[in-house]
Amino acid sequence: MTLTQLEIFTTVAEFKSFTLAAMKLNISQSAVSHAVKSLEKDLNVSLFVREQNHTTLSEIGNILLMRAHNMLSIQESMIQEAQAANGLKKGVLRIGSFGPGSSSRILPPILAQYRRQYPLINIIVDEGDDESVIHWLQDKRIDIGFVILPDERFDTFKVKEDQMVAILPLGHPLAEYDKVSLKQLCEFPFNLTQAGSGKTVMDLFHAQKLVPKIQFKTRQLLSTFSLVARGEAVSIVAQLAIPEGAQDLVIKPLTPAIKRTIAFAINNESEASPATKAFIKIAKAMHS
Repeated sequence: MTLTQLEIFTTVAEFKSFTLAAMKLNISQSAVSHAVKSLEKDLNVSLFVREQNHTTLSEIGNILLMRAHNMLSIQESMIQEAQAANGLKKGVLRIGSFGPGSSSRILPPILAQYRRQYPLINIIVDEGDDESVIHWLQDKRIDIGFVILPDERFDTFKVKEDQMVAILPLGHPLAEYDKVSLKQLCEFPFNLTQAGSGKTVMDLFHAQKLVPKIQFKTRQLLSTFSLVARGEAVSIVAQLAIPEGAQDLVIKPLTPAIKRTIAFAINNESEASPATKAFIKIAKAMHS
């Protein structure tokens, strides 16, 4: 078993395709297949269930995937520790973000400063919903990710306060109120955005034993904003996710107010790679 085999295994698992993994790694598909078969032979298990047009992890493959990520993470940390002895010059930093609020409103100034200090560090930002970022952290697919506090599973530090708000079309009956309740929103067609905070929004309604009139479900926030602006629905989103200068929308605080604290999270700060520790140092300095 080699680290190269583990890298190929994790890439196939990520893309669910031998062909796409080969393209990502810039090697031949036969080389990918050979590496996976050799790894399966070494471990005496089948890592994937291969179907005609689909490749999925087997039960044991899913278990071993996290081990593979752990080993590759240790390898990357060792390389960076060695390089850090002569100044942090090369390496990879993987960040998990859960949408526009974090990707466009929080990350840019931190990344700008980071790139100025460490221009040769390769930064990879993956976007997913809240739960995906947590799974990526747990599986060590990313080095650092955004979470909502409290979260005792990780080492965290606060970076931003946010709140959930109602968004309405111009001229909507609720636009005359200073604040809007969940019960009032239940009187109108509702759009449930699944672009990050969909589960959070439904939990809010369920906590008050309310059922919104869901007529739309969107995966992109731009679709959410467009639906609301056209007057087809109302919705709830995180305030940081709303673009600055958004037009054709009325933004109202909820009552009671629903706050949330956004934080960076890592599995274990003491075991973080030098590239990750450098990012944390900059982020903390900018948000202290």
